[in-house]
Amino acid sequence: METDRQALHIDDVEALEVAPGIIRRRLTATGLARGWLIDFAPGTQWPEVDVHEGEERYYVLSGEVIEGDTRYVAGSYVVFAAGSRHQPRTETGARMLGISLLVGQEG
Repeated sequence: METDRQALHIDDVEALEVAPGIIRRRLTATGLARGWLIDFAPGTQWPEVDVHEGEERYYVLSGEVIEGDTRYVAGSYVVFAAGSRHQPRTETGARMLGISLLVGQEG
């Protein structure tokens, strides 16, 4: 029987170190979007400027994420427009759950 949903448990997803102190888990993806969970240790910064061809959005689950001069605390939902650029960092540590939209892109 086919199903119209996919589910997983975060702890079952392979954790990959993107940079020292930054761990990414790639979550279930479809042809329209891909999900991810990122854990930042205190005092870390994403290793390069992230450039978006499509929209990207994330929800800060814990800690605080800093984008430029703006601080997003747990409970913040942040949306980046297509063509935007950013390089998140944290002083306290953070966990974010994100979705990158793939509409109009090759997945």
